[in-house]
Amino acid sequence: MNGNGVLKVSGLPLSEIVPHGRMHGTTEEVWFSSCTSDSRACRSGDVFVAVVGDWRDGHDFIDEAIGQGVVAIIAERLIPSLGVPLYIVPDSRVAYAEMCHALAGFPSRRLNVIGVTGTSGKTTTTCLIQSIIKTAGFDSGVLNSLGCCDGQRTTPPPLSTPGAAVIADYLARMRAGGCTHAVVEMPSRAIAKRRTESVELDVACVTNVQHDRGDCHNTLESYSKTTAQMFDQLRPEGLVILNADDERCSEYQDQLPNPVLTVGMQQPATVSGMLLERFPSEQTFLLQWGSDAIPVRTHIVGDGHIYNCLTAAAVGLAYGVDLPTVVRALEKVDHIPGRLQRIECGQSFQVFVDNAQTPDALETSLRTLRDLTSGRLICVFGAAGNRQRKLRPLLGEVVAKYADASIITDNNPRNENPTRIAEGILRGMQSALDVIVELDRASAIENAIASASDGDCVLIAGRGHESWQIIGKRRLPFDDREVARNCLRGASLGWGADEGQRVA
Repeated sequence: MNGNGVLKVSGLPLSEIVPHGRMHGTTEEVWFSSCTSDSRACRSGDVFVAVVGDWRDGHDFIDEAIGQGVVAIIAERLIPSLGVPLYIVPDSRVAYAEMCHALAGFPSRRLNVIGVTGTSGKTTTTCLIQSIIKTAGFDSGVLNSLGCCDGQRTTPPPLSTPGAAVIADYLARMRAGGCTHAVVEMPSRAIAKRRTESVELDVACVTNVQHDRGDCHNTLESYSKTTAQMFDQLRPEGLVILNADDERCSEYQDQLPNPVLTVGMQQPATVSGMLLERFPSEQTFLLQWGSDAIPVRTHIVGDGHIYNCLTAAAVGLAYGVDLPTVVRALEKVDHIPGRLQRIECGQSFQVFVDNAQTPDALETSLRTLRDLTSGRLICVFGAAGNRQRKLRPLLGEVVAKYADASIITDNNPRNENPTRIAEGILRGMQSALDVIVELDRASAIENAIASASDGDCVLIAGRGHESWQIIGKRRLPFDDREVARNCLRGASLGWGADEGQRVA
C-alpha cells in the first residue's frame, strides 16, 4: 500500500475479482493493479470505487477521479457519458473490499484469523487471545483499537475503524512477517459499513449482544442482525464462540450450521468460570474445561473480564492449547491500556482510567468499582464535542446514580463550546449531590485525586488509552494515565499547551 492508501500489484481481472457487477462503456475486461475510494488519492491507472460514506457520497466525486486519469469507475448506479468504463455493483463497499484483499494476495486465506465482536470486551479479548497464541509458541498478529502488531512491530491505532485497504494491508504484513494467526477486532460499525468484508475467519467470537445507547444501531434487533453478518465470513469448517449467559448469543446458536463452543458463569457452558475472590487490585476465578479446572488470578477486575478470559480460553483450547498454558497466558496480561486500568503509585485509595464513553459502558465500570469501594466513588468524566448530544444527559444520569462525587470536565471538545457540553451532562444529574464543573481536564483529575481519602476510588473515564486531546482543530498531548501518575507523585502536571497537531 502506498502513502495514499492505494494498493498496487500486477493487473487483476475486475469481473473475476468482483463477479457481481455489470459493465458499461466497454465489452473488454478491465484489468486493474490499484484501486482507491478516495478521489483525492487517485492516480493515473487507478480504478476509483464510489463508496457511499457517512458524510460524503463517492458518486459526487467521480468527475474529479476521472480528471486524475482513472481507468474505470465502480459505482452503484448508472452515470452517463463518463468516457471510461463503468462497472455497476449492488454494494460498492463490498466491491472495494474484494479488490483490496485481492491486491494484497488474499492474506486471510493464509492465516488462522480469529474475529472478535460484541457490545463490550472486544479489545481486551483480542489481547488475551493473542497472549494465549504467543504463549503456546505460535506467531500472531493483532488488529484492534489499541493498534496493530504485524508480528514484527506495533503501530498506533488509527483515528477511526480502519477501512478495507488498511485491514488487507495489515493482514498481508502479518503473513509476510511469519505470523500463522491473526486476531482482528470487528466492531459492529465496521461490519455494517462492510470494512471487514473479505476477511475469511477461522473462528468468530461474540462477547455479548446488548443494545448500547452509544452505538450506531437504532434497535437491539438491528444490532443483533449486523453482528450475525460476521458469521457469513466464516470458512465452512469455522468455529463460533458464544456467551451462553447472553440471550441474543443463545439465539444465534440455534441458527448456526457451524460448530459452537459456549462460555458462561451462570448457564451451563463448554468453558465456564466461577468467581472465587475479588479485591480492588486483583481477582481469582475458577476456569473449568470438561473435567479439568484451574484457578486464574488476574489483576484486571470485574465479571466482564472473567467473560473475556473465558472467550479467549475457548479460542486457545479449540486450537489445542493445553489448559495450564491457557491459564499462564491469561495471567500474563496484567492490564489493558485504558480499560479499567489501575494506576498505582503507593496511594491509600484506588485510581482507575477507563475508556468508557457511552452510558452503558460507563455504568458497567461504575457498578464494578462500586462493589469494590468501601469509601467514596469519585468520577471524572465528560462528553466528546460534535458527537451524540442526546447521550450527554444519560452520561450524567448514570454518574449521579453510582458515584458519590463527580467532576464534569472536557473530553475532546473539538469545535464545540465546552460549557454547553457540560450543561448537557448536568441536565441528567438532577439527583446528584456533589457535582463540580472543571473544564480543564488536568485540573479536574488533580482535584479528584486531591479530594480522595483512604478507601475511596477515583474513576477517570472517557478517554482510556488516548494520548491526545482534541481542542478546536488541534491535537494536544494529553494522557489521563500520566496526568494521574503525576498528581499521585506530586509532580508538575506539565500538560496542555502550546504544542499540538492540526486535525483535518
